[in-house]
Amino acid sequence: MSNTVGNNLLRQSLLSPTVLEHQSRINSSTCVRGNTFFQPQANSLIHKSPISTEFRGNRLTMQKNKLQMGKQRAVLRSTQAVLAANPSSVLTEKFNLGENIELQVDVGPPTSGSAAAVNIQVTSSSDRLLLHWGAIKSQKGQWVLPHRRPVGTMVYKNKALRSPFVKSGSHAVLTIEIDDPAIQALEFLIFDEARNKWYKYNGDNFYVELPKTESNTSNVSVPEDLVQIQAYLRWERQGKQIYTPQKEKEEYEAARMELLEEIARGTSIKDLRTKLTSKPDASERIEHRVSETKSNIPDDLVQIQAYVRWERAGKPNYSREQQLKEFEEARKELQVELEKGASLDEIRKKMTKGEIQTKVSKQLAKKNYFTTERIQRKERDVMSLLTKFASVPIEEKISSEPEVLSAIQQLSRVKEDQYGPTMNKKIYKLSDKELLVLVGKSSGKTKVYLATDLPEPVVLHWALSRRPGEWAVPPSNVLPPDSVSLDKAAETQFSTSSLDNPPCKVQSLEITVEDDNYVGMPFVLLSGGNWVKNSGSDFYVELNIGSTVVQKDAGDGRGTAKFLLDKIADLESEAQKSFMHRFNIAADLMEQATNAGELGLAAILVWMRYMATRQLIWNKNYNVKPREISKAQDRLTDLLQNVYKSCPQYREILRMIMSTVGRGGEGDVGQRIRDEILVIQRNNDCKGGMMEEWHQKLHNNTSPDDVIICQALIDYIKSDFDISVYWKTLNDNGITKERLLSYDRAIHSEPNFRRDQKDGLLRDLGNYMRTLKAVHSGADLESAVANCMGYRAEGEGFMVGVQINPVSGLPSGFPELLQFVLEHIEDKNVEALLEGLLEAREELRPLLSQSNDRLRDLIFLDIALDSAVRTAVERGYEELSNASPEKIMYFISLVIENLALSVDNNEDLIYCLKGWNLAQSLLKSRDDHWALFAKSVLDRTRLSLASKAESYHQLLQPSAEYLGARLGVDQWAVNIFTEEMIRAGSAASLSSLLNRLDPVLRQTAHLGSWQVISPVEAIGYVVVVDQLLSVQNKSYSKPTILVAKSVKGEEEIPDGCVAVLTPDMPDVLSHVSVRARNSKVCFATCFDANLLGNIQAYEGKLLRLKPTSADVVYSEMKDDALVSSNNSKEVSSVPAVTLVRKQFAGRYAISSEEFTSDMVGAKSRNIAHLKGKVPSWVNIPTSVALPFGVFETVLSDNLNKDVAKRLEILKKKLEEGNFSALGEIRSTVLELSAPPPLVKELKEKMQNSGMPWPGDEGAQRWEQAWMAIKKVWASKWNERAYFSTRKVKLEHDYLCMAVLVQEIINADYAFVIHTTNPSSGDSSEIYAEVVKGLGETLVGAYPGRALSFICKKNDLNSPQVLGYPSKPIGLFIRRSIIFRSDSNGEDLEGYAGAGLYDSVPMDEEEQVVLDYSSDALIIDGNFRRSILSSIARAGSAIEDLYGSAQDIEGVVKDGKIYVVQTRPQM
Repeated sequence: MSNTVGNNLLRQSLLSPTVLEHQSRINSSTCVRGNTFFQPQANSLIHKSPISTEFRGNRLTMQKNKLQMGKQRAVLRSTQAVLAANPSSVLTEKFNLGENIELQVDVGPPTSGSAAAVNIQVTSSSDRLLLHWGAIKSQKGQWVLPHRRPVGTMVYKNKALRSPFVKSGSHAVLTIEIDDPAIQALEFLIFDEARNKWYKYNGDNFYVELPKTESNTSNVSVPEDLVQIQAYLRWERQGKQIYTPQKEKEEYEAARMELLEEIARGTSIKDLRTKLTSKPDASERIEHRVSETKSNIPDDLVQIQAYVRWERAGKPNYSREQQLKEFEEARKELQVELEKGASLDEIRKKMTKGEIQTKVSKQLAKKNYFTTERIQRKERDVMSLLTKFASVPIEEKISSEPEVLSAIQQLSRVKEDQYGPTMNKKIYKLSDKELLVLVGKSSGKTKVYLATDLPEPVVLHWALSRRPGEWAVPPSNVLPPDSVSLDKAAETQFSTSSLDNPPCKVQSLEITVEDDNYVGMPFVLLSGGNWVKNSGSDFYVELNIGSTVVQKDAGDGRGTAKFLLDKIADLESEAQKSFMHRFNIAADLMEQATNAGELGLAAILVWMRYMATRQLIWNKNYNVKPREISKAQDRLTDLLQNVYKSCPQYREILRMIMSTVGRGGEGDVGQRIRDEILVIQRNNDCKGGMMEEWHQKLHNNTSPDDVIICQALIDYIKSDFDISVYWKTLNDNGITKERLLSYDRAIHSEPNFRRDQKDGLLRDLGNYMRTLKAVHSGADLESAVANCMGYRAEGEGFMVGVQINPVSGLPSGFPELLQFVLEHIEDKNVEALLEGLLEAREELRPLLSQSNDRLRDLIFLDIALDSAVRTAVERGYEELSNASPEKIMYFISLVIENLALSVDNNEDLIYCLKGWNLAQSLLKSRDDHWALFAKSVLDRTRLSLASKAESYHQLLQPSAEYLGARLGVDQWAVNIFTEEMIRAGSAASLSSLLNRLDPVLRQTAHLGSWQVISPVEAIGYVVVVDQLLSVQNKSYSKPTILVAKSVKGEEEIPDGCVAVLTPDMPDVLSHVSVRARNSKVCFATCFDANLLGNIQAYEGKLLRLKPTSADVVYSEMKDDALVSSNNSKEVSSVPAVTLVRKQFAGRYAISSEEFTSDMVGAKSRNIAHLKGKVPSWVNIPTSVALPFGVFETVLSDNLNKDVAKRLEILKKKLEEGNFSALGEIRSTVLELSAPPPLVKELKEKMQNSGMPWPGDEGAQRWEQAWMAIKKVWASKWNERAYFSTRKVKLEHDYLCMAVLVQEIINADYAFVIHTTNPSSGDSSEIYAEVVKGLGETLVGAYPGRALSFICKKNDLNSPQVLGYPSKPIGLFIRRSIIFRSDSNGEDLEGYAGAGLYDSVPMDEEEQVVLDYSSDALIIDGNFRRSILSSIARAGSAIEDLYGSAQDIEGVVKDGKIYVVQTRPQM
């Protein structure tokens, strides 16, 4: 059978129903192939076209080609060099890639049944080279991905392979073996990950033609009937897709090649036939398929019905098999309609009318029916997202003007104390004078106190109101003496009194109202023959404001821009009139806020947020046109835009303000709110009832509530006029019936429409929603897109005459990208939508840093895209219910990317993102450690979120509390202010995703729910605390199990505490962990929040804890169990710890050869003992010391007699229990002067030992060194150390402090070793922890975990990683000197004082945010094994030297091991 006949038969029998082939052109230069009904295919909206090169024979063929290697089209170019393989020999070709980098490619010939080998060698210093490659089977150049791949190869976007080169000396090498005879060539590029650089051949791909396999298949032809059966089987395997004619041909030839490959491997034609025809009769199945497709229902109707089913199901992503089923189910549904008597014409009319026709026609044009089309994301360097500004401590940015209280403000404070609970308080500005109105309640009576410093006599013209706005004459029993009753009002004279400080006269008046039915008091003043009003309106005092009580004490405003918050509070009564007033006041304050820095802008944000959450009054006794509100919004957002341009360090908080305020707009847009409600009423004959009341409200004062009301009406109409749906939408968004009635133009009625009004109302209210959102919503995506893309509407009454021009300078393809987002914004499966939203934000990001007269519109678009990401992620939780870890990790990476695009100082987030990308790569490459590494990234991401939340709390909460108190905001709203701000961002969504993934990772990595640091059985009463630090000096009277939310690593274990459980992650070798083990206290980290919550629920009850090395079992006990437990144990008293006072030996400095127990502590002696006794590859730093007694001698020197006197006084205070003296003592010690003999001796000893002398670099450097020495001495009076010695009744005066002096090694890594596993007590294995940089992050209070590992002593070359690092910070330092504490109170029998005292470097360490994704210790298994084995071997050697378990500290520099101290393991 000829190929043509075969192809035709295949097309007729397999590939019906009808295939519609479409092409979607995104721009003039790019064509994207359409997607047939059952053929999901990515629709790329953004394209790149690097050049591809083929070397073939004596000609060079150039191809336009995507990096991901889609289909290619050959274009003939001029003759150049070739790389074509001779079948009988090895071909070698070299290429110069520039920068002294050379590429060599060797192609070895295959033999029958063996693989062809392509050896690629690159001369490069980089250790992160990747080969980006694919294989070619046909002249069409389509890349295929061979199954035989080098170790570590990853699949890149299902279109290419990426294989890592192996470093070998100065070369990087890689061998690719090809055993598929159908593969004709390889194409590749080289990518240097470390430098983010591609290496190409003159900008194109390298093309390597492979030699032909030795076989006898060249003259073999495969019978066409077998090719046809093989093609059918391929079609079935691939989900019975609908193919284009071109695809049919490709599939037919692919089937032929598969059979030829079988023959090449030795299979005969006969065997092939037996194999293929032994399956269920393929020819019968083909014929069955032919008859099956001969339906009398046109395929276009089946397509429409399938689309309707797909949309009804929420637009899910169907598998190929499910797609086919859906198509057949759609056909069956139509067949049922036909059987019921409907004609095809009737079905067609029913299906192709109205909105469904438009939707389906659009969908048909794109050919995406059952799979969501995907945009193709551009490759970007993650580090391009970095935004980093110098951090300034918030306290330094406080802008607080000295507060000088006016006479009226002083009087207000006095009266507040007299009145008790204050119900309402306002101070109005009357030009340069003030008016105080204070409302209090006492003995069931309401008292109104008014006072003013107006110079002329003042008369109060006033009334009472039973409903807001009413003027009613007060009853006679309410009138103060000498009042005069008028028609609907009364007049009362103020009385005059004098104040002493400041000296001035004030006029005041008090009115008592006993009737609770009065809700307010309207008034004006008459002074000097002039009426005094509130900015042209009547004053109005609320008498009954519910349970809201103004907090009397607003605090001192510390940590805020207090002066600005006071101004805002004073102007709030004016701002309450309308949004126009509020926005204009905010605009007036913007310059002062910007000058006050971050705290000033925080003040504006807090105020606007209280407004947006309805904690402040929106409108009060003032009518304002919508266009005036819109104009005021426009003015404020324009100023915010200008600050965004000029002060990039404040962009994060400015975005938050803008999203709270809303966009606004020039007058025309705002005025449409007022005009278009009339259009709705006129078009739909609904001029009375609720619509008229809403109309009046809109005319009087529009607000963001109107967006919700409009949505409630739409939902009500769509629900077939179910009134409960109307109220549900309102109530879910905070609008109650009481709120509707509280508007100046109240809404009393419920909607009541006729059924014939349904379509018109849905159409017109939908259009009206666009207008409302254009003004009120800063985060509405549709209006934000319209404002950037531009629109012009004419006719039909909506947005008539409103024209917005497109923003200029938008990236190519950006409009199509936004259109993609809008089309998929409601998809149930959100992955493709999230990719589109993130791509849009990435494309938009550069524009946000450039000058643009429409910058505000771009910012609001970015805010809207950000908001859409959050909404999509929350909607996508269902999609993740049974998702794979890979998919959850991908979602997490998308949300982190979104968060990084929204916040400033995002370096830690970016490294978290790189970590997640690496974790996904490890999972795809089936690395055994992927879950363990992903868990470390998850822990770090949680730390990053916690850090961000803390920074928000520090910035915003003080302002929220101060302003909330000044404005009488509900206390609950004040308390949760920062929490709600965080919930409104992507951080909350990210936290939820992490919680979903955490148990999966723990299970996969076999981590369990606990890490037991000190496995001691305990019985005690449960006490829950926020921080261990807050109770470390407390003594519990009965055995206590502490559940502490925060444990940093440097705390003490309180007396009476028998166990500490925490969700925090202190290192196993941190100070607090060591102390817990030494004190025989149970100490464990719980990773399962639910499990820890269950234990917390036992607060106050008695529990028994039974820990193992990896779990904690708990059970509730009866109180008598504690008594019996105590009786069964021998009660041991605290061991007596005694110290011997050390004496000055006459020398200020000594070398390591002079270290003795009389001169220095164990730390110095141990390090000296190691010299010359450990293997030569274990390096020991040179050391000198200031011995015992030097501090006391310096203190007694005449230079320091004043310091000595003050210290004696402070010590007496301390002995009397005044522990605040500790800090004063430390500060006083730092005032010591260095006696010249000390300086001389220390210099000589350091120089003779080969150490650099700081003074050689100048007097300032010696002063730095001297200050570091004094800090070590002063640490004797650390709170932590002082209270620890008190617990064991150690004589604090006898504690002496030597100072060990060493040169700092600027470490690549630091480590701590315990030569007996401290968690299990197993002496056969070493446990160690490693951090990047200096070791202070390991033993100090730095968040996150170190890399931890164990190593069996009988197999030191096989370390086993227990956990990867999550510490975000590393410490690094210049070449310097460190001064280590070395007291006589450390490493004593029964008392571990190690770590209590300070070691101080002469120079300050630099904190560096760590990127583990490029750290060789993480990504290079051989390097990791080498370093960890060396650390383990060093620990084993030192243990052998001492003959006992050791606690060892050291560093790694350039692969070399340095041990800086060792002590017995306690």
